[in-house]
Amino acid sequence: MESTHQQWDFIHYFQSAEYSQKFLKKCYEKIGFAQAETKSYDNCYSFMYYLEQGELYYRQATQSPLSLQPILLFYGYIHFIKAIVLTEDPLYPETTQVLAHGVTSRKRKKQHYHFLQDEVKVQKNGLFSHFSTLVFHVKHIVGEKLKMEDLLVQIPELEEAFQILLKRQTMIWFNSENELLIDEVVLDNFHMSQDLFLQYLNAKLTGNYEWTKENVLHVPDISEQLPIRWHLSKNRLALPSNRNEENFIPEILIHYAILYNLSMIARYETEWWIELLKNRTNEDYPIIRSFLNVTTQKAPYLLLDLLKQKM
Repeated sequence: MESTHQQWDFIHYFQSAEYSQKFLKKCYEKIGFAQAETKSYDNCYSFMYYLEQGELYYRQATQSPLSLQPILLFYGYIHFIKAIVLTEDPLYPETTQVLAHGVTSRKRKKQHYHFLQDEVKVQKNGLFSHFSTLVFHVKHIVGEKLKMEDLLVQIPELEEAFQILLKRQTMIWFNSENELLIDEVVLDNFHMSQDLFLQYLNAKLTGNYEWTKENVLHVPDISEQLPIRWHLSKNRLALPSNRNEENFIPEILIHYAILYNLSMIARYETEWWIELLKNRTNEDYPIIRSFLNVTTQKAPYLLLDLLKQKM
């Protein structure tokens, strides 16, 4: 598994107009775009600058106070998103509709507000929906309200935080051989019989997998294959321990929604945000801090891996 430094080194390969133009041309030819040559020349500098700015935001975030990190990380994130969109959509941004963030946050209540209970709503138009449709072919979450806690429990690296703070198990882990035993614990969490659960997984899994025994699932590829998640530092697979709609949202979109909400809070809910950081009155603070630590490392890896797959 590559380190974060190696991921940044990978970005630097694209800081060549000649290479980026050839890379984009290859991407456009793959999708059957008729003007691949012309648009790859038109877009190569935008593509390079999106990547450069994304890296600068992330590097700055690691040197900045916690209070500023959500803003810097979110803007770094969307710059990487725009670079990836440019590999799939040669005409981006074709309309002003795709320039919006694509998610909105609700008006917050001053009293008894808890971040874990907060929601964002996915808009029909904007970068979020455009990116998710282009890359993941995900349309069903448009109009959905996404609760922060339901999204956070989908990130395997946060399992320990939820176990300690909220006494909640969020993941069921595959063993070191990438095998998962479908036992009573798994079935009880999903409230399914064994036959029904096996049908459920067979209907949902789309990548490489096999049943080595009647109730042992083997997944040879260490990568996210919904509803299966992947832990960066452990390089281990895990299945979310409870069944809900968020199980089928790619983790890249989960980081987008959470970072958007945190960045909006840091910018526009300054009183609540600074009080949280100073007073630390509930479990919001350690979970947010844990998420920011995770997303700083993992999000660039997930995003840049999408580019690497196109090379």
